[in-house]
Amino acid sequence: MSVTLHGKNLIAGHWVESGQTFQSDPAHGPSRSFFAGTPDLVQQACEGAAEAFWSYGYSSAARRAAFLTTIADEIEARADAITEVGAQETGLPEARLQGERGRTTGQLRMFAEHILKGDYLDRRHDPALPDRAPLPRPDLKMIQRPVGPVAVFGASNFPLAFSTAGGDTAAALAAGCPVVVKGHPAHPGTTEIVCDAIHAAIAKCDVPVGVFSMVHDGGIAVGAALVQNPRIRAVGFTGSLRGGRALFDLCAARPDPIPFFGELGSVNPMFLLPAAVKARGAEIGAGWAASLTMGAGQFCTNPGIAVVPPGADAFAAAAETALGDAAAQTMLTDGIADAYRDGVARVASSDKTIELLGTASSGREAKPYLYRVAARDWMAQHSLQEEVFGPLGIVVEAADETEMEEIAKSIQGQLTCTIHMDEDDTDQARSLMPIVEQKAGRILVNGFPTGVEVADSMVHGGPYPASTNFGATSVGTLSIRRFLRPVCYQNLPDALLPEDY
Repeated sequence: MSVTLHGKNLIAGHWVESGQTFQSDPAHGPSRSFFAGTPDLVQQACEGAAEAFWSYGYSSAARRAAFLTTIADEIEARADAITEVGAQETGLPEARLQGERGRTTGQLRMFAEHILKGDYLDRRHDPALPDRAPLPRPDLKMIQRPVGPVAVFGASNFPLAFSTAGGDTAAALAAGCPVVVKGHPAHPGTTEIVCDAIHAAIAKCDVPVGVFSMVHDGGIAVGAALVQNPRIRAVGFTGSLRGGRALFDLCAARPDPIPFFGELGSVNPMFLLPAAVKARGAEIGAGWAASLTMGAGQFCTNPGIAVVPPGADAFAAAAETALGDAAAQTMLTDGIADAYRDGVARVASSDKTIELLGTASSGREAKPYLYRVAARDWMAQHSLQEEVFGPLGIVVEAADETEMEEIAKSIQGQLTCTIHMDEDDTDQARSLMPIVEQKAGRILVNGFPTGVEVADSMVHGGPYPASTNFGATSVGTLSIRRFLRPVCYQNLPDALLPEDY
């Protein structure tokens, strides 16, 4: 199937050119030209979003649910084109893109069902007590209300589920907030096709055209203009610690600071306890290797660190064998591939690490690396604790239970922490739990963190630097709560209350 793309920005219902262009850099297939975003286009998009909010922000849950469902339908109608262009741009396998598309449309439909139930509004009512002494109590009602236009930054590693119509966009639209997306330059064609789906849904559902806009990448100035625009009331971001922190600081420096919900990644440590290692160390090692290499290690939940007790040789050997057999995989961009090699070099340069598996990665291809290091040395060198975005694993050897707990206390905020245990490990696991609970948003037992379920109970976030807001999640229905704020109504007649109260 041949796909023709026009490369334009979608600004409040209109496809718009600019005076600047950039070329895509696909893993394979044709390079295409796109009109770059500009601060002026950001301004137009934000103005359209602010105007749309007066209607969309006060629309019923039923209307918003229908809109979300229609977006999902329109994305599915473009399934073949999304897979074709997405595979060319990212190098991801077609099966992965098809699965990610299903996750994206499933999430939209799930959020539609969720807002129809109304529980997310957290309605509360304290009836008036006119005869209360010494003072009467007024009638008080509380409900969650949308914050206003939201800026969303597309992610490099998930061209669908964490980008144009992904979790942040779906959550904001579900809450009643118009969205302005800053497209990621790694997959601009995929972005355009999904934008076309949203554009079609806007027309079918007769919602205001300013409810969604997309500005292509145009350098640092475009991202800065977006988060600093006074009409933007919150920001959703998935990406690097460096980029996220820069945007977070801009949000905080505004005359009116706004919340920045940044998901910035982590090393997602696994703690292997003695009985589990003795009983099934090789099995855990093989499973770790599979998780570590999934998607060329380009998941924010990639478990890069395995903390092991003495006697974990079978675990390490099984991981080394499985990683050694892994084929080279194409990374999302040349820049990500370069950063992976830089990360490998950083780990390898330490005089405390021992290389268990070294491979040759070149160009946009990546192969796994495996190192081991004593726990004391790992804790003493911060560079070994930093995320390497790719299939690199470090086995951290703890001398005893006490040292394993010291490691847990020393780590920074994480998206996930995993405990591998058997029944005989229960006491040690119980001692670890209060520590890892303070460190991560999701705690797993006997599993691997790659694969984030879209569900009511999911938390995809954690203490900084895993994310910039430890009380929020970017996955699951609770993510809608990020773009709402509580409003109390005192003695309001029913005619003035929000439609969904």
